[in-house]
Amino acid sequence: MLDLSAEAYQWIKALHVIAVIAWMAGLLYLPRLFVYHCEVAPGSEASEKFKVMERRLLRAIMTPAMLASLVLGTLLLLELDAWSEPWLHVKLLAVALMFAAHGMMGRWRRDFAEDRNRHSQRFYRVMNEVPTLLMIVIVIFVIVKPFQ
Repeated sequence: MLDLSAEAYQWIKALHVIAVIAWMAGLLYLPRLFVYHCEVAPGSEASEKFKVMERRLLRAIMTPAMLASLVLGTLLLLELDAWSEPWLHVKLLAVALMFAAHGMMGRWRRDFAEDRNRHSQRFYRVMNEVPTLLMIVIVIFVIVKPFQ
């Protein structure tokens, strides 16, 4: 336990929610960019524009927001006395899967940057839903705390 003041805890929680919203925005938008990127020829002017957009989204918004979410969430966890609660284990598993999704998107972005995308628009449309489903699980398990 960090033994944070109530005010500090509330500020950390607010900043954590802001960081998560920014991260989620990127996790929802990047696969959509990939869908559109699939429609253009590799090496074309449009493809090069998508590469810039994808790189900037990942590096300037998504990764900093992910890291802020991780740091702030860890501070909140250290203050929480719920380590034996099943809802927390499910939530943390969903968060780990969210980090994995972020990593996969980084890999797909590199593939597009090197003009070696191997996936279809349909693949990216399906993968676009993964962060949404994980977010739903996380919010339900944090707010409702089923199995408590």
